[in-house]
Amino acid sequence: MDFSRKGGSMKKVPKRKVAIVGAFTTPCRGRWLSKTLWELGQWAVSGALQDAKLDLARVEAGVIGLYNDIFARQAIPECAFQGHLGLAFKPLTRVTNGGATGIYAFGTAFDMVAGGRHDVVLCVGTEKATDCYDFLSETQTPEVVQTIAWSWDPLFERDQGATAADSYAEVILSYMDHYPKDLKMPVRGEILRIMCEQAKNNPNAQRRDEIVTPERVANSPWIIEPAFKKLETCVYTEGACCLIFAAEGAAEEICRASGKPPIWIEGVGFANEPYWWGIQHPHKLPGRIESDHLAAKTAYEMAGIGPERIDVVELHDAFLPQLEITMAEMGFVPMGQADDLIEKKIMHPHGKLLINPSGGLIYGGHFVGGSNMFSAWSARRELIDRNLEYALIHGTGASSAQYGGAVVLRRGVI
Repeated sequence: MDFSRKGGSMKKVPKRKVAIVGAFTTPCRGRWLSKTLWELGQWAVSGALQDAKLDLARVEAGVIGLYNDIFARQAIPECAFQGHLGLAFKPLTRVTNGGATGIYAFGTAFDMVAGGRHDVVLCVGTEKATDCYDFLSETQTPEVVQTIAWSWDPLFERDQGATAADSYAEVILSYMDHYPKDLKMPVRGEILRIMCEQAKNNPNAQRRDEIVTPERVANSPWIIEPAFKKLETCVYTEGACCLIFAAEGAAEEICRASGKPPIWIEGVGFANEPYWWGIQHPHKLPGRIESDHLAAKTAYEMAGIGPERIDVVELHDAFLPQLEITMAEMGFVPMGQADDLIEKKIMHPHGKLLINPSGGLIYGGHFVGGSNMFSAWSARRELIDRNLEYALIHGTGASSAQYGGAVVLRRGVI
């Protein structure tokens, strides 16, 4: 895919430069019995403020990513956060956009600072998925699956038993129809092995103690055959992450005090595909995640770079084959040749491109309201610790991966 900037393509420049000046994520767990939804959010905000060495009084506004009211057992769960986060009498906006809630909350906070409304804004994402309970099976899982199923169309799809797995399987299976020689199981197994190994370096990863090999992946049971297996799926997670955004001027001042470099937000892009599928536009096309392609293209254009400049990618890997498709949509490999990530030694440690050093959603964790902020936390960490220049973070979600978001980050200097 061609991501070069051609004549007539205008670089969209925000009113002000914006940087991430503080970040913190809680440990990711399958269940936090000792923490409420509000305590997790409070913990993340406190940690981010400490990371930035910033007083809460400097924060002028907030954005909160909360995916699901049913998980929270409250119709407007964001209302209680106002006091818990120390933002009484200040604006606090809630964002919910399915699996892409985190990346859209990120974009909202960016806009609040870039547009000149506020100098310092915090962006927190949190989720507690397993407070749901199914009394018939005496477990959480059926109720969690049913809660997510409420996202589907109520007239034609939900009563047919649609689930989150079906949503991505439709995309993956139609991609396989177009490119039957791509998404080979040995390649998928090697990518999973690498991400599992990388998760061991993430102190907050949910599955950091696991050992995964390509053989174990191949022998794990199918969730939807031949789309993906059990070891290729993301996990349900409870946790929270907070990022602190600051405008140019304030950002440098805060970073001099904290001793950490600013991470500049160089490009931001979003796109949503239609809900209904079809063989041509304006419908969603089979075998494509065009929202990811368009979001990345917009982010690259704003940043003035192409995918070849990216050092680290933190990608929303709901299911492993979707990771490969998204990497193609975002220009790192050709469509139909996503296996080049391994076969042509693009992905670290075989190649130079670091992909999901956090372990991704599969091994790091997936607390939906803040998963993409967790990705930003990890990308920032890698840019600073490895002295890298550019990172790309990505989020997707909703039925059939309709929503896409991409952000280009650049490490600055103090």
